[in-house]
This record gives sequence, C-alpha cells and structure tokens, in this order.
Amino acid sequence: MEQKLTTCTLPVSGMTCAACSSRVERVLKKTPGILEASVNLATEKAVVSYDASQTKVENIIDKVRDLGYDVPVETVELAISGMTCAACSARVEKRLNSLSGVQRASVNLATGRAAVEYISGLTNIGEIRKTVEKLGYGAQKVTDDSRDREQQAHQREIRRMIFKFVLATVLSLPLAWMMVAEVLGWHQFMIDPWIQLILATPVQFYAGGQFYRGAYHALKTGGANMDVLVVLGTSVAYFYSLIAVIKDLTPLYFESAAVVITLILLGKLLEAIAKGKTSEAIKKLMGLQPNTARVIRAGVEVDTPIEEVEVGDVILVRPGERIPVDGVVIEGLSNVDESMLTGESIPVEKGPDDEVVGAAVNKQGSFTFRATKVGKDTTLAQIIRMVEAAQGSKAPIQRLADRVSGIFVPAVVAIAIFTFIGWYLAGYGVTEALIHMTTVLVIACPCALGLATPTAIMVGTGVGAEKGILIKGGEHLERAGRLNTIVLDKTGTITKGEPSLTNLFVLPSFRENEVLQAVASGEKKSEHPLGQAIIKEAQGRQLTLLETTEFEALPGKGIRFNLGQDVWYIGNEALASALNIDLASVRTEKNKWEEEGKTVMIAMTSGNLAGLVAVADTVKDNAQEAIAELKKMGLAVYMLTGDQRRTAEAIAGQVGIDQVIAEVLPEHKAEEVEKLKNAGKVVAMVGDGINDAPALATADVGMAIGTGTDVAIESAAITLMRGDLRTIASAIRLSRQTLRKIRQNLFWAFFYNIIGIPLAVFGLFTPVMAGAAMAFSSVSVVTNSLLLKRYDPTA
Repeated sequence: MEQKLTTCTLPVSGMTCAACSSRVERVLKKTPGILEASVNLATEKAVVSYDASQTKVENIIDKVRDLGYDVPVETVELAISGMTCAACSARVEKRLNSLSGVQRASVNLATGRAAVEYISGLTNIGEIRKTVEKLGYGAQKVTDDSRDREQQAHQREIRRMIFKFVLATVLSLPLAWMMVAEVLGWHQFMIDPWIQLILATPVQFYAGGQFYRGAYHALKTGGANMDVLVVLGTSVAYFYSLIAVIKDLTPLYFESAAVVITLILLGKLLEAIAKGKTSEAIKKLMGLQPNTARVIRAGVEVDTPIEEVEVGDVILVRPGERIPVDGVVIEGLSNVDESMLTGESIPVEKGPDDEVVGAAVNKQGSFTFRATKVGKDTTLAQIIRMVEAAQGSKAPIQRLADRVSGIFVPAVVAIAIFTFIGWYLAGYGVTEALIHMTTVLVIACPCALGLATPTAIMVGTGVGAEKGILIKGGEHLERAGRLNTIVLDKTGTITKGEPSLTNLFVLPSFRENEVLQAVASGEKKSEHPLGQAIIKEAQGRQLTLLETTEFEALPGKGIRFNLGQDVWYIGNEALASALNIDLASVRTEKNKWEEEGKTVMIAMTSGNLAGLVAVADTVKDNAQEAIAELKKMGLAVYMLTGDQRRTAEAIAGQVGIDQVIAEVLPEHKAEEVEKLKNAGKVVAMVGDGINDAPALATADVGMAIGTGTDVAIESAAITLMRGDLRTIASAIRLSRQTLRKIRQNLFWAFFYNIIGIPLAVFGLFTPVMAGAAMAFSSVSVVTNSLLLKRYDPTA
C-alpha cells in the first residue's frame, strides 16, 4: 500500500517536565502508522509525521490523551451571512465538520451563527472562514462589538428587503389584476405581452436576484437549497413566457413568476422581522448596563465611561440609578431591585459588606461600593454570554430535521421532474406539465424545518433569562423537559445553609431574654457557628452583649464563663451530668427538638438549670410549597446529604420529601446520582456547594442555585439565579413548554410538506398558491415560537 505521508503540529498541555515530553514522544513513535514524532516541552507542541493510510490524526490525539495529557480544543463563533434555509445551514455544518482539526461544528439557521471547536495546530480561524466563503456564504468572527454590527446589518437588510418587496409589489399588481380579470372573463383588462415582459423582468432578476445568487453558490459547490427551488420554479415560468412572447404564442405565465417571487419576498421579510424579535431578551439585557459610573477619585466624583471603571474603584450610587458594575457596599443603606437578573420582584436590603450586582436598580438611599468585577467579568456580562451561547446551540431533537434537510431539495427536484413527465404523458401538453412542475418546486420549502427548533430555543432561553433561569443550551433545555426525578442537596439548597436559633425554653425562675443574653454573651468568645446563630438572635432582639470573664472551652462538652457574680455553663448532656444537673423537667422538649434534627444546648448557672436553646439549619421559605409543586408535576423527589440519617429525615419530613439518601460523603454524591440514572431515571441534581459540582456534572441536568458558588454554577446546565426552590418547577415547566413548541413546529413543518407537495403534484395548487403557502410556512413556525414570550413559567 502506498504511503500517504502527512505532518501535523499538535498543542499538548499538562506536561510538567522533560520526562513528560520524552514519554509522549516515545509512545507516539511506537504507535503504528507514526513515522516520526518530536515533542517540545517549552512550546508545548508535538510535531508528528504519520502515514494517513494507516492512522488518523484523531487516533494520535486519543493516544496523547490516554497518556494523561490533553490536546486543547479552541472554540470560535462565526457570524454566517447568506443562509436562506435549513439546507444551507446543514451544508455549512457538514463541510465544517469534515475539516481536518475540527472536532465539532454546529450551525444555527435562526441566529446565523456557527460554533466551531478546533485544534489550533491542525487548522485555524482563517481556514475555517475560507471554507465557509467557498460555499458562497460570508463568515466573520464574533467579537464583543459584533452584536451591534449584526443588528445594524440586520436593519439594513430589512430595509433592502422592504424596498425590493415594495418594488416587486408595484410591478406585480398589474399582472396579478390581469390574472384575476382573465378568470372573471374581463378580457378588456389584458395587458400587452411585451409590457408584461417589461413588468416581470425587474421582479425576476432584480427583486429575485438574491435567489439566483444563492442558487449559483449552492450548485457551484455541489449542493442545493431553497434558492434552487425558487429559481427553478420561477425561471421555468418566466423563460417559457419569454419564448412565447417572441414566438407570439399564448398563454403567458409572467404573472405566476412575478407574484410567486413577491410572495416569497414578503415571507422572507416577515421571517426576518420575526427572527429579530426572538433575540429581544439579549437586547434587553444589554440595555440594562448604564453607560457611565460615578467614580470617587481623590475625594472628587467623576462621571467615568463604564469601560474605564477598574477593580477597586469606589463608586457612588444615588436613588433611582442603576448599579454600573459588581461590587461590595462600603457605606450606606438602600433597597436594591435585582428583578432584571434574578426574576425576584421584591427589593433586597443592602448595607456595608453586602454584595451588589451591576444593572440592579437602587430604589432608595445613596451608598458607595467598591468595584470587584468589571467589563466581561460582571454578572450581567456572564449572563449575556450564557444566553448567547444557549440561543446559538442545537437541541438533539433537531437532528431529524437536519437529516431531512440534507436530502430534501434533491428529492423535491426529482418529484418535480416526475410530475412534469406524468402530466405530459397523461396528454396535458408541455405548458400544463411545466406549470405543475413549477408549483411543486415552489411549494416545497425546507426553511420551516430549519427554523422549527432554533427559534423556539431562542425564545425559551430568553424567557428563562428574564425570569432568573439561565439555561446553557438547547440540549439541556430538551433534557430538562423530560426529567422525572429531582435530587436535592440539603445544606444551602433545601435549608438556608446557616444555623439559626429555632427554640428557647426557660425555667420559671428565669426570663427568656435574660438567658438568651447570658448565652449570647458567653458564645461571643467561642467563634462556633452554632454560637454565632445565638448571637445573631440576641442582636435581632436588640439585647446588649455583656462582658464575660474567665472564659473556658470544655472539649466535647461546651463552654464555661463568669458573668457578674454568676458562673454559667453552656453545653451538652455530658456537661450537665458532670455538674449533677437533673434534666427531668426539660427532657420532653429536649427529646422532641432532637428528633426534629436540631442541636440542643443546655444553659446552666451556679448549679441550677436555666433552660434549653435549640439551633438548626432552618429550611428555606417556600421549600415545602416548592417540593409539593414538584410532586404535583409527577416528579420523584430525593434528598441527598452527608448528614446523619435522623437529622436528614427530620428536615425531609418538614418539607415533604419521602426518599432520603443520607450519610453520603461529598466524593460519593456523584455515585448516588449515577445509581439513579442506571435505574432508568432522568435525573436533575440541584445543589449550591463545591462538593455538589461532581454530582451536578453527572446528572442528566445539573441545576445550580445562583446564590451558591461559582464552581457549582460552572458545573451546572441550568442556573437558578434566585435561591427560591420554586424556580426548579419553573425551569422544568419552561423546558416542557419549549419542547412542546418545538414539536408543534416540527409537526407543522413536516405536515405542510407532506400535504402541500402531493396537492401540487396532482394539480390542486397553482404556482401563486404555492408561493403564498411557502411564505406562510416559515412565518407560521417563527410566529408560533414567538408565542412562547407570553408564557410565564413562574405562574
């Protein structure tokens, strides 16, 4: 077999020393098909010469990764212009995926974007762009200011389309009127054939010029799209009529060609306007950030452009103003409306040391804060990026439409040819056969198939963003719609994540505030989390913390301290036993609280029992309501925690969870989720902590509570910006509703073609009716998706 010598340069990451690079080089050289390999530790690159007939570059990459190193994949997003239907996007995607070095490419017709994952040593952005341009489409790398340019280009394109449509309408109206007059027998309204030619020609080649250009590029590269069908259909009618005029024959079909193009232009115009509305969520988000910030520098307030604000700047915010960037309050008190980011309509009180997010509205009171995140690092910028990525992604359900689109146009052309042959052989003549063939070509449109899924995803993810539900992509949205099991982490998800005082019981000889003040004063020096909960309650009751002396921690038992003339002991039953304190009078309360999963501390002074203090991590507001709602939706709800089973079951009982997985180490949480998946369940994991990240990634859908850690949010498919568990049900409802819209769109797209093409084949449609139906198909799919904007998943 003849050798096909190929050389490639691969980036290799994870090498830490010369032994690493030598190992990679040695193993590659021993791999069958590889003739030479050189690995450079300093540049982190491997130059490999191999026989392409024996191995592929993918095998070389797998070999490097098997050694424990990585071949980094870069991602570029391209704005693709000139795509008109699903056949276009499918062709671009297929060609990009065939490029050496491209790991995955996804092209979205609705957004006009291509997301390409590639290995930099094997290809580059320039080659990727050239590949797209060779297919006849434009390709530009998406940058931070690309969206503004795209919006401007979109508006210019709509203006051009309006002009062409108006021109086509003006020139087509006389022809359309003549067509109606002929049907009604008003022969006095017939137009001279040469005038018909003069009216139809600008419509055919100027207004319809875009279809000819698109068809040319498609056919030149061996493909076929909607433009090919339109050009074939209308050109048959136009050129047949042209020959008829020259030879002084009748009938003529200029009006069919002109009116069909006009109707299709109308459809494309309405489609473009509607598609623009699908991305309104991002426009709203981008419009939230103010242009300037009032930065205090050297004691002077300076209005500074937002892009010039730096981390560490001190910024003043007055009532009614939007907070420009993320930061931490230094001075002042106010209520802040964060609804545009979290979907929570109730303003949040902010004071010193509280975090504030850019784009939130300061309702009342001025405050200063120190900027902690600016530019692309702000919460708003991250949300915009996440929503953009989601709107440009594909859902698995779209694969069927993509496969159909790839063979659709050639199949329609074949059907049209057989239609011509059938009508001609049936004795209807060339003219009649041509008209029916034209109708078949015009009525078949793969546009609706290509728009069915992405438009619904764009609107659905946009609605979610407005309600504080961030969905990373179409595949996650689709899976969320199919969930049947919810696994909830306990601490920080079901509970508030911080202990608070839940119960206080004092004996008759003591007052409640007296005991609370004494315990809180002693705990001031302990720094124990449970003690801090007691201090917080005392401060909430505006009790003064008194100075204590001779503080002593008693390991495994509690604490001891002097308060005035009294000696106080705060601790557990072992401490009470050591002091010979009889707990019979409080045993009932103590046992009851402990059964509820609370930590009970005994307060004693000078040999006397004073009372009991119970502390627990309390459940979140609305947690019980949220879990009842999930059950009502037919979902099985589990609680997963590392806590002891008694504590876990006590919390689960409070919120209505029947199935508890307790005493699970953090590193084993993912295994428990995997067990549920292996049992055939479609599982969502909801958590907020670092130790939840593996389980979030393992679940079919990971949901991170937005009040949690960045690591958890990064690992999750869906981020719930509010800590409210009710948004879990909202996210699932939104996903189900979006999935329902996608199915409706796909049904109508397929149904339209399944019904429309046979009607055209059997002569029940005219070319003009076919043009109207074709225009209506795409517009109806986009309009149906836009109806999602009225849906409120939180209702």
